[in-house]
Amino acid sequence: MAGQGKHNHGHGHGHDHGQGHGHDHGPGGHGHDHAAGLGDRALVWAVAINLVLTGAQIVGGLAADSVALVADGVHNLSDALALVLAFGARRLAQRPPSPTMSFGWSRAEIVAAFANYLALIAVSVWLMVEAFGRLADPPPVAAGLVMALAGLALVVDLGTAALTMRLARDSLNIRAAFMHNLADAGVSVAVLLGGVLIWAFGWRLADPLLTLGISVVILWHLRGDLMRVLRLLMLGAPGGVDPRAVADTVTAVPGVASVHHLHLWQIDERRLAADMHLVVSDGADPAATLRAAKTALGARHAIAHATIELETAASGCADDALRA
Repeated sequence: MAGQGKHNHGHGHGHDHGQGHGHDHGPGGHGHDHAAGLGDRALVWAVAINLVLTGAQIVGGLAADSVALVADGVHNLSDALALVLAFGARRLAQRPPSPTMSFGWSRAEIVAAFANYLALIAVSVWLMVEAFGRLADPPPVAAGLVMALAGLALVVDLGTAALTMRLARDSLNIRAAFMHNLADAGVSVAVLLGGVLIWAFGWRLADPLLTLGISVVILWHLRGDLMRVLRLLMLGAPGGVDPRAVADTVTAVPGVASVHHLHLWQIDERRLAADMHLVVSDGADPAATLRAAKTALGARHAIAHATIELETAASGCADDALRA
């Protein structure tokens, strides 16, 4: 019973601390809300601009018989949908915790980022398939119309990226949408360059070849962010936090004999969490040891949510006893 009591104490203390860290805005709360409002308006404008551009590019691409331009229009549609998803997840993440969602909804942004990266992979593969189909017999392309619409698309893509760039620094969710826009800006450059080559030299292969090239570049650049999102979804240890270093920090606390069943993960992008079993030295004060361990985790590793079960050498591990 004593071990169970200590577990509850550790869990309650860690949970309260973590929630406070994640949601207590203090004096800066109004500024945070104002910044969130500005970010939301930027996303809405970005969606509207991309939807208008999508229509223009698809109609123009069909008229000019340019697969690259039509592909760019479809990609712009995916940009708009990515921004809608990012906006919805951003709003959902602002909902407070509840008894059934005790950590809140902040992980919705991670799920949205994952969905956006999968969509970006699908669009890139589709672009490659379409381009391969045009390599054998590239059709004639109305280069002037292609260049005009590609130039417009590039301006819009860069403008959309500028609207979301500040938010992308602090959110994987918005960064996924931002990457959509940067990728589409690259496609627009490829389409524009292809139009120039077709207009100047009649080189019709430029359209599908440049589309293939930009698709490969998109896939190459998104791999790092995708792995980070997967790590978050799979409850992997946070990047940059060494589990061995965390264990060393805790065992260096006076009163701690050893640590086991150590798990590190992230509640969301900003809140790190840990749970572990600590074996308390004979004669040590359990409450003081617990407080010191939590303080060390916060100070050394920015872990504000820690669930710690205290044990003694005599009591053994309750988990081991249950598995016996």
